[in-house]
Amino acid sequence: MFIDEAEIHVRGGDGGDGCASFRREKFVPHGGPDGGNGGDGGSVYLVATEGLDTLLDLKGRHHWHAERGRHGQGKNMHGRRGQDLRVKVPPGTLVYDNETGILIKDLVEPDQPVRVASGGKGGHGNKTFATPTHQAPRHKEAGLPGEERTLRLELKLIADIGLVGRPNAGKSTLLSRLSHARPKIADYPFTTLEPQLGIVEMSGFRRFVMADLPGLIEGAHEGRGLGDAFLRHIERTRIVVHLVDIVPSEGDPAEHYQAIRGELTKYSEVLTEKPELIVANKMDLTGSEEAARAFQEELGKEIMTISAVTGRGLDPLLERIWALVDTARQQVEASDE
Repeated sequence: MFIDEAEIHVRGGDGGDGCASFRREKFVPHGGPDGGNGGDGGSVYLVATEGLDTLLDLKGRHHWHAERGRHGQGKNMHGRRGQDLRVKVPPGTLVYDNETGILIKDLVEPDQPVRVASGGKGGHGNKTFATPTHQAPRHKEAGLPGEERTLRLELKLIADIGLVGRPNAGKSTLLSRLSHARPKIADYPFTTLEPQLGIVEMSGFRRFVMADLPGLIEGAHEGRGLGDAFLRHIERTRIVVHLVDIVPSEGDPAEHYQAIRGELTKYSEVLTEKPELIVANKMDLTGSEEAARAFQEELGKEIMTISAVTGRGLDPLLERIWALVDTARQQVEASDE
């Protein structure tokens, strides 16, 4: 099950109390304070973990508390520090403070951690307070409570390619032909109810990640169809591949294309600025050649033609996609230098 939002409560462990005790040993005439300090409480960390692509585990468990520190003891024995709690989340998780709405961290890189709740400091034992003028202190400190807060987690999938288009445009079929992903495929609208990821392997050790987003219809930003709940995932992609049913059962391919572009614009200007590759699908159907020519003339843009079912045009499409992905990656590397 794909879950891209979750709310959790995190709390660092409380610090252990310090100890007030005095040394009592046979044949030792002069005792003294020997109370140890309490251990610090453990902290809670969120860690971006490669291989995860859903917040399902966090949806089923609301409370995440780190271990508290142990209390100090006599004979100058300090309490053990509480163990930290490391919570695994998918790369691409945005961490918000639920009360303030402030973005705490955007966990993009694998193995990237962020501390979201600090453990409390352990209290001092009476040994700490001994001085030449105050040699028998009975004072000790209690441990401090750990930090706690409620977090809102929002996942934006990280992929090189984002597949968009109307329902039944053939996105799931294309993903299954190009990768090992096995999304549900059927001849009715809204077959894809949640984003699907697939890794595309090419010759020469080339690979990229493709995300298939549920189909969009006009008015998605107002909640029609499946709405725009999954459009946030396209914001992480480098390239948008817009798949168009070139011989739809109703309507015009150009009108369908413009309607989806309008929905992307209404959701975020960032999406419209991303490099786009327009792909006309279902070229195995009668009348597709004429429809593709008319579609390209009306748009005045470059389009590629394929049949995801028969495999026609898939090799040139892969090479074109790779060229765009490679250019985008090089631009990111250059900007990081």
